[in-house]
Amino acid sequence: MALVLASGSKIRAELMRNAGLTIDVDPANVDERAVEAPLLEAGFPPEDLASVLAEAKANDVSARRSGELVIGADQILAFEGERRTKPDDMEAARRQLLAFSGKTHELLSAVVISKDGEAIWRHVSTARLNMRTLSPAFVGRYLAEAGDDVLSSVGAYQLEGLGLQLFEKIDGDYFTILGLPMLPLLAQLRELGVIEA
Repeated sequence: MALVLASGSKIRAELMRNAGLTIDVDPANVDERAVEAPLLEAGFPPEDLASVLAEAKANDVSARRSGELVIGADQILAFEGERRTKPDDMEAARRQLLAFSGKTHELLSAVVISKDGEAIWRHVSTARLNMRTLSPAFVGRYLAEAGDDVLSSVGAYQLEGLGLQLFEKIDGDYFTILGLPMLPLLAQLRELGVIEA
């Protein structure tokens, strides 16, 4: 059975391929801000936001890919009771990292499997990340070295690269932090008979 990844994320595709999965990448065309606006207004918690967005992406692609299993994913960053989105520019990234300095934030990563336009499985994992105390000078050097890639991440860092230097403690699954909870996903694919048990 074909597996389709409803995401343009290079790291998600790499994680799936590294796990031995054969995938077709077909990014969803979903206005995430429009989907989440009524949920934010109604006070939905971050894990529900992540799950609804992942499902919207998976359903969008699976509606046009009859009979195929489509995997949608989304990640929400929760900090001091607020949801954060990807920084718009390097100045926003700088401000965000300084706000996180010496504090803890959460990454909530949702994954959904859909078939024929309907979700058949959902999962949300949470990781807690304690950022060490950062000086403005260090943040400036980090951003200069890491470059614009930080703008593709909700936290303004890639833990698999230089971003690792920002942290003193991490509680949670590595794959959750990268945006795709692989162990629960693989377990479900085995249960569905898509991969060997």
